[in-house]
Amino acid sequence: MSQSPTRLWIKNPLGIFTANDLDAGGGLVVSDGKIVELVPSGGQPSAPAAVFDASGHVVLPGLINTHHHFYQTLTRAWGPVANAPLFPWLQNLYPVWARLTPRSLELAVQVALAELLLSGCTTAADHHYLFPDGMEDAIDIEVAAVRAMGMRATLTRGSMTLGEDDGGLPPRTTVQSPEAILSDSERLIRKYHETGDGAVVQIALAPCSPFSVTKEIMAESAAMAERFDVRLHTHLAETIDEEDFCQSMFGLRTVDYLESVGWLGNRTWLGHGIHFNDEEIARLGAAGTAVAHCPTSNMRLASGTARVLELEAAGVPVGLGVDGSASNDASNMILEARQALYLQRLRYGASVPVERALGWATRGSAAVLGRSDIGQLAPGLQADLALFKPDELRFSGSHDPVAALLLCGADRADRVMVGGAWRVVEGTIPGLDVAGLIAEHSAAARKLVAG
Repeated sequence: MSQSPTRLWIKNPLGIFTANDLDAGGGLVVSDGKIVELVPSGGQPSAPAAVFDASGHVVLPGLINTHHHFYQTLTRAWGPVANAPLFPWLQNLYPVWARLTPRSLELAVQVALAELLLSGCTTAADHHYLFPDGMEDAIDIEVAAVRAMGMRATLTRGSMTLGEDDGGLPPRTTVQSPEAILSDSERLIRKYHETGDGAVVQIALAPCSPFSVTKEIMAESAAMAERFDVRLHTHLAETIDEEDFCQSMFGLRTVDYLESVGWLGNRTWLGHGIHFNDEEIARLGAAGTAVAHCPTSNMRLASGTARVLELEAAGVPVGLGVDGSASNDASNMILEARQALYLQRLRYGASVPVERALGWATRGSAAVLGRSDIGQLAPGLQADLALFKPDELRFSGSHDPVAALLLCGADRADRVMVGGAWRVVEGTIPGLDVAGLIAEHSAAARKLVAG
């Protein structure tokens, strides 16, 4: 990842959210890809620096997306599932997704990443669990796209082993053998997984869900994750249907199931995490198991509302995820923070602060992915920044520039920096032919649906 060779002062922002208690009213200084200094209000950097005038910008840590399915950008707003809950939604879409090709996946990933980046997102976790014939290199395709876009990603090697004929939901053409899954998982970890501060690509293991994998692959994935010190991810407690499935298939509620396969620990983060009782929330918190809250998807599929404040009070790290772009149907992190704020206010009251929702999208999401080098503005952390310019009509008359991002509905960053390098400049991604990408991606989407 290219980095700025000189000290750069992001000077005197209109507003700034650090995701901590540090004073950065005068901006911050970036050098060699990291934040090296926070400048207090009215202050100056300790040493000379080039200047970027941020007086018209609100500065945030780069937003972090903890749950997505990039390939689903090909099936957004598809009529047959526009009004369906999760299980029928999946059953209708699985046969379409089974026709995925390497090129259509590449286009889908490029669209998802570009959309995320333009919304202020600098790090994204993707859950890819579809490996029909010809798609064996799906994660390799994602790695190349992430590197080309100049973002960071946790790419999870998903899996499905429990087909329709075995009592699961996915069709037989989309499931794999445990041997193939574990062999490829090890290959990907050895080839791509980076450790330490500034990691660009990390690999995690992610059997899809209780209704699409066996207990054996869950347990074997947990053992492999322990051996290679990588993280674990799955969908859990998304719907009541899933809870009923676990009871009938395994004789266990969701958290009991999680514990039975060795997943109840601080290596694990869960997509959705809606339907937990008080005792289960306490157990998740004691174990340090994290949750990716996906408010838009949860509303779109009418799955329910995660008990985020209670999860956090119990010690559960909570971040945000846009979820797949067939249940959102967008890949926009700043809008997801707005949805999270409003959905949680609906549950807990209007006193849920704007800053708390921004915290879920930054510091909270970093904790969910097991990272301490991103998600905040502080000396020594990665220079991953999102700068918004609240100068559109929707912001006219607003007074608190940080609150205005969510309350007035910001949907696009003006500038985004990853590792000290500008990746979005004046609302565009340098070098990306967006019109060409839309045309080719749209054609691939039509072909996929038509069969």
